[in-house]
Amino acid sequence: MTVLELAGFGLLIVMALMTLLWLVSLAIKNSSIVDIFWGTGFVVLGWLYFFNTGGDELRRLLQAALVTIWGLRLSGYIGWRNIGKGEDYRYQKWRKEAGEWWWWKSYFRVFVLQGVIMWIVAMPLLAAQYYGGPGELIFLDVIALMLWGIGFAFESGGDLQLARFKANPENKGKVMAEGFWRYTRHPNYFGDAVQWWAFYLLALTAGGWWSIFSPMIMQFLLMRVSGVALLEKDLKDKKPEYREYIEKTPAFYPWFPKQSA
Repeated sequence: MTVLELAGFGLLIVMALMTLLWLVSLAIKNSSIVDIFWGTGFVVLGWLYFFNTGGDELRRLLQAALVTIWGLRLSGYIGWRNIGKGEDYRYQKWRKEAGEWWWWKSYFRVFVLQGVIMWIVAMPLLAAQYYGGPGELIFLDVIALMLWGIGFAFESGGDLQLARFKANPENKGKVMAEGFWRYTRHPNYFGDAVQWWAFYLLALTAGGWWSIFSPMIMQFLLMRVSGVALLEKDLKDKKPEYREYIEKTPAFYPWFPKQSA
C-alpha cells in the first residue's frame, strides 16, 4: 500500500470502531465512553500501521510499544475514573440541548469528530512505520525516548498523585499543589503533549517530517480546547483557592512556583 492508501485504511478502521462505540453509547445512554476509547484508538492505529508496513527496524517496534503503553494507561485510568459515575457533565449538557435528536447528533458531534481528530493526530505513527528510516537507532531516537519518558512521568505521575489526593476525605474542596502539581497546574496535559512530540521525533528520524502538525494540534487541544481552558473555567468557580493557585503556579510548562507576597 502507498502511504495514502494506508492512511485511508486507518481512517476506515477508526470510523468503523467509532460507529460501533456510538451504537454502544446509545444502548447504555452514555456518550462519554468515547473518552475511554481515546487512548486505545491510537494503539489500534499504531499496530495497524505496524503490521501493514514492511521492515523490522527497531524504531517501528519502539514507536508501537510506546504508543501502546501511553494509550492503554490513559484508557485504563479514564475508565477507572469514569465507569459507574454516569455520563460526563459536558455530554449531559449537549444531550439536554439536542433533546430527542441527540441520538444522531452525538454520532457526528462526538464520535465522528473525535475519530477524525484521532486519525489526524496519529500521523506520526503512520510516518514512522511507513518510512522506517535508518536501520539502527540514532541519537535523535534516543532523545525521543528520553522525552517520552519525561512526558510519561508527568502524565502518569500527575494522575496518580491526584487520585491519591482525591481519595483522602480530608482533601475535599482543597486544591492539589504538591508533587508534579507544584510546578504546573496540569502535569498530565503537559506530559501528554511531550509524549506526542516524542512520537513526532521518531517519525522525523524515519523521514516523516511532514507530520509535525500532529503534536502541534495535540498541544493546542490540550491547552486551548478540551484541556486547560475547559477545566479551569469550572475550577475557578468551584474552588476559591484555585485562583491563588493560578497566581503561583504555571498553567502548562513546569517551573518553580511564585512566592506569596
